[in-house]
Amino acid sequence: MINVSIAGGTGYTAGELLRILLHHPEVNIESVISTTSVGTPVAEIHRDLLGDTNLVFSETFHQPDVIFLCLGHGLSRAFLSDNNIPSSCRIIDLGNDFRNNPVFNNRHFVFGLCEQNREQIRTAMNVANPGCFATTIMLALLPLASRNLLKEEIHVHAITGSTGAGKKPGDTTHFSYRDNNISVYKPFTHQHLEEIGNTLKSAGNNNLPQVNFVPMRGDFTRGIFASVYTKWNGSLPEPEVIDLYKGYYRSSPFVFISQQAISLKEVVNTNKGLLHIEFHNGYIHITSIIDNLVKGASGQAVQNMNLMFGLDETTGLRLKGNAF
Repeated sequence: MINVSIAGGTGYTAGELLRILLHHPEVNIESVISTTSVGTPVAEIHRDLLGDTNLVFSETFHQPDVIFLCLGHGLSRAFLSDNNIPSSCRIIDLGNDFRNNPVFNNRHFVFGLCEQNREQIRTAMNVANPGCFATTIMLALLPLASRNLLKEEIHVHAITGSTGAGKKPGDTTHFSYRDNNISVYKPFTHQHLEEIGNTLKSAGNNNLPQVNFVPMRGDFTRGIFASVYTKWNGSLPEPEVIDLYKGYYRSSPFVFISQQAISLKEVVNTNKGLLHIEFHNGYIHITSIIDNLVKGASGQAVQNMNLMFGLDETTGLRLKGNAF
């Protein structure tokens, strides 16, 4: 069994991680760390786990094989500095501390996008989990980037559920604002742009054109729907583009190319990424959807853990979606 510790155990990503790991056949959760809820039963904070666990929040870890860092952005470095973690313990960070700056205290973090870095993840001791928007957009563009086919400006409009903003309520996350509402935030400046650019370049598109990204807040709780398009010069015939996508993701158990138009409910509560590709008036248009808390965070983190420990990467992640 893999002994697991979770740091920052009270937030949305930690709750989703617990939901998955409690039913993972190869995992023992040894500790769930929280600085604010020590001694409180986990199921009192994560109410959906009532009857599933008797775990209690603790101050520290014991002897884990892997620690998941579900801390606020910028706090993972402080945690690693303040705690004496054995070099034999693997680390999976769900924050943004190491995605673009992968070296810290003699630890090197592999970027944890399984669909691109599967083999590096298998041998990694430390993994930086990708961001949720970034995952959605990278899945849409990686096959084209791998063949250096992204030549013109890329346009992305993507909408996310309220859980993407974290558990702590704010002016733009509480019900009165989100209900029956939609809004743009951080247009052209979102923090995930850097990891998107780095990943597409490393995939083979060295001279990456500008990526114009307009994120939006949706009036729902979970999921990301991205509409991605760019001019298409026909350098690869349309049927061969579809074959390129299918071939690129052939060994990826959670990414599927749909012949029909896709909608968000088809991925909610699952670790799937669904893509749909069309061509219109000289443009290629890709729609890409994931659940921001599963494939965009905790599910992808478990997928990384499975690879790191030599398990089938789907272990514990065959989750049931909701069609209605």
